[in-house]
Amino acid sequence: MANHVVIVENKKDWKDSYPSIDVVTAREYLDKTGAVRGRNLRLINFCRSYKYLSTGYYCSLLSEARQQKIIPTVRTLTDLARKSIYSLNVEALDDQVNKFFNRQKSAITGDRLEIDVFFGETQSSELGDLARGVFEIFPCPLLRVEFRNQSKWQIYSIKPVHLSQIKAEQEAFFIEALTRFLGRRWRSISGPQTYKYDLAILYNENERLPPSNMRALKKFIAAGKKLGINVELIQRKEYNQLAEYDALFIRETTAINHHTYQFAKKAESEGMVVIDDPDSIVRCTNKVYLFELLNAQKIPVPKTRILASCDIDKTGFDLGYPMVLKIPDGSFSRGIHKAENEQQAREIAQQLLKESEIILAQEFMYTDYDWRIGVLNHKVIYACQYFMSKAHWQIIKHTSNGKSREGDHKTWSVSEVPDVILKTALDAVSYIGNGLYGVDIKQSGDKAYVIEVNDNPNIESGVEDEDSGDALYTEILSEFLGRLNQRVSDRNK
Repeated sequence: MANHVVIVENKKDWKDSYPSIDVVTAREYLDKTGAVRGRNLRLINFCRSYKYLSTGYYCSLLSEARQQKIIPTVRTLTDLARKSIYSLNVEALDDQVNKFFNRQKSAITGDRLEIDVFFGETQSSELGDLARGVFEIFPCPLLRVEFRNQSKWQIYSIKPVHLSQIKAEQEAFFIEALTRFLGRRWRSISGPQTYKYDLAILYNENERLPPSNMRALKKFIAAGKKLGINVELIQRKEYNQLAEYDALFIRETTAINHHTYQFAKKAESEGMVVIDDPDSIVRCTNKVYLFELLNAQKIPVPKTRILASCDIDKTGFDLGYPMVLKIPDGSFSRGIHKAENEQQAREIAQQLLKESEIILAQEFMYTDYDWRIGVLNHKVIYACQYFMSKAHWQIIKHTSNGKSREGDHKTWSVSEVPDVILKTALDAVSYIGNGLYGVDIKQSGDKAYVIEVNDNPNIESGVEDEDSGDALYTEILSEFLGRLNQRVSDRNK
C-alpha cells in the first residue's frame, strides 16, 4: 500500500482542518535523504514556488532521483513554464471549451474567465470533463486555468496555485478533492487482463508518406498478441489517454516542433518504454546536429559545410558542382535541393535561409541507390537498397501538385550485406542511442558514407520485411517486451 506525504515550505501552510497526512518541510526533504524513506511513496509537492531551481523545483527533481513518485514532476513544471506548449497540449480540449462557452453565452460577460482545478476537479460541474483533461495533461495539485475569447474561446494560460491562494470558500472543496485523490490509483491500466503489457502505436491515418503502412501496423498487432502484449493504435487526439499504456511506439513522422515529440516526452515522463525516445528525435531530426556528431566521431560523411546568411558568398567554392543544399529538419527528401552552378546555389541558399537560420551545403554523391540499414538496440534487423526515382536524383520525387513518386527497392538478407556498410551503420548509431534507427549510406567502391540517421525509419509491409517476413515485427516487439520486463525487475529490487 502506498504512503502519502505532503511537502510544504512551512508546516503552517498545512492547516489543522486539512486531512491528517504525513507532512514534511521542503528543507527536511532536501537536507535529509532519510527523512522520507522508501520508494512506495506518493509525494505531493505543495511548495510556494515551482520556478526553475527553486526549492519546489528541487523537491520534484530529487524525488525522481530517489525513485519516489511525486506530483508535480519536473517535466510537468517545465511544461507549465513554457506557454508555447499550451496550444499543442490542450488542442484536444478545444472542442470541450467551445461547447461549454457556446452553452453559457448568455451567462458570461466579458472575454475572460478563470477556474481553479484541484486534483483534476473544479467546482463547476459543467467543466468537470475539461478539468480532468487539464489535470491529465498537467498533473499538478492546484491549477488556475484562464480562458480568453480571441475570435473563439480558448485556454489562454495554465498556472500552478499554491495553498496560500486557496480562498476560504474553496477550502471545503479542496479537502474533498484531495481526499478523493488520495484514494485513487496514480496510474490506470487498460486493456484485457490476459495481456501482460499494453503498447500504444501512434500513427496518423491521413499521413501521405507514413513510416508504416496499415498492413505493417496490423502485423505489429498480431506479433504483440503472440508475445502477450496488447497493441492498440492511437492518434494525436488521444494524448490524454497515453498514461494508460506501458509503452509507446511512434509510427508517425517525427519532428521537434510537433505533437510526436510531445508524445515521446510525456511517455518518457510517465516511465513508459518509448521508441522513438525524445533524445533520439532531437539528435536525428536535425541534420546540423547529426553532421557535427558524426564528423566529431570520424564517421565518414560527404563533405559538408554549415552555412548562415553571411556565408552565402562562399557557398560551394570548395565543394564543387553539382552540390546539395538542405534545411536541417527536412524529411522524406523534402527541403533538399541540387544546385548545378554557383548562381543556383546562392538562389537556393537565400530561399532556404528564410526557413532556417543555418542550412547545410553538401557535396553531391550520385549513386543508383542508397543503403538503408535498420538498427534496433545496436543490432542490424534489416537491410534495403532504395533506388532513385525514375529520371531523378532522389529516392522520392516531389512534384509541384503535391504528389510524389518513389523509386524501387531491394531487400537484402543481413548476412549478404557488405561488412563496411554494416560496420558504418552500427558505428553511426552508437553515438545516438539504443532505439530504432534507419541509417542511410552511400557506397563508393569499398567506402561507405553516412547521409542521414533516421529516428523513425520505415517499416512497411512488402518492403523492409521482404527478407525476414513477420519475424521483423516480432523482433521489434520483443525488444519492447525485454525493456518492459527489465523495468518491472528494476522496480522490484
